[in-house]
Amino acid sequence: MSDSLHIAGKAYGSRLLVGTGKYKDFTETRAAIDASGAEIVTVAIRRTNIGQHANEPSLLDVLPPSEFTYLPNTAGCYSADEAVRTLRLARELLDDHRLVKLEVLGDPNTLYPNVTETLAAAKTLVKEGFDVMVYTSDDPIIAKQLEDLGCVAVMPLASLIGSGMGILNPWNLQIIIENANIPVLVDAGVGCASDAAIAMELGCAGVLMNTAIAAAKDPVRMAGAMKKAIEAGRESFLAGRMAKKLYSASPSSPTTGMIG
Repeated sequence: MSDSLHIAGKAYGSRLLVGTGKYKDFTETRAAIDASGAEIVTVAIRRTNIGQHANEPSLLDVLPPSEFTYLPNTAGCYSADEAVRTLRLARELLDDHRLVKLEVLGDPNTLYPNVTETLAAAKTLVKEGFDVMVYTSDDPIIAKQLEDLGCVAVMPLASLIGSGMGILNPWNLQIIIENANIPVLVDAGVGCASDAAIAMELGCAGVLMNTAIAAAKDPVRMAGAMKKAIEAGRESFLAGRMAKKLYSASPSSPTTGMIG
């Protein structure tokens, strides 16, 4: 793991983080997660059973915490207080688990983040000892403020949650990455493997996705494609792309020592 992803003091071999919602059943969920190679899986505490309902099937049985790092999230929360209560519940259900994904939404139509409530929730959660990975807008100023509050990773959207529109503003993402001292991961909007590769080529530390895999015609195959895209994009970033040269062609073969 010479090029591992480090979050909250722990190293991960995979830079792909995968959600656990929207699959047809737990069997498909497990198959897709395995194909993705993801080590961190995110779960919506308000929508998925991880012990709240003793007589119902639990995600913990399908994706044991001994095999995966859980990232409980606050999907469906529209205020700081609501998000904080949800993650306190997650900490209790998962035996004092501290790594969490904070998202506070602004409205049910766009699911765009409410950055004011997000900042307030992040401040409270960090004070209570949580390791906060935070979903936010692609505003570089807000991203820096969240870092300064003590979040362990910032996760700006590429485009709206579940839209599959890809990265609509790569320039803002680059500003966030260049100014961050913590991991920056794209969260939301990825639709296909090329979107994930582009995010990694921009310098993102990783990508978090759910719908792009779960809503594919073949989720398991798409999960495998995303794994490869993340790896290829990271390798491309580390290799360093050639400079772009407008109207300046350059032969790929030598121009000296030619026969004849």
